[in-house]
Amino acid sequence: MSYQEDPELAALRQRRLRELQEMQARAGAGADPMGMTAQNAEAQRREAERFEVMRRLLTPEARERLARIRLAKPDVAASIEQQIMSLAASGRLQRQIDDGTLRALLERITPEKREIHITRR
Repeated sequence: MSYQEDPELAALRQRRLRELQEMQARAGAGADPMGMTAQNAEAQRREAERFEVMRRLLTPEARERLARIRLAKPDVAASIEQQIMSLAASGRLQRQIDDGTLRALLERITPEKREIHITRR
């Protein structure tokens, strides 16, 4: 089952969409001429959806590791999340990703470190 077929996720999307529509209705149509409210609402919706998918696909230990990575290297965390989302969308995930599997993904993504040797004379 891919993450797109999950009824719990669909219900979450619908609830969030209703909340955003209510917020926009309360703010008024003319209050934001640049359309920033709609953009912010869309960004929040995508963020909530991404969070929910990661919650379902990762074990608690893996989510914790990914959160720590996000604090130190946001670009690496985004790359890992994108890779996990594509694996889930293609149906190649059979079970939740645990901490060991997440570390293996990280090793494939992060470039190898060069060792620097300093010789003093």
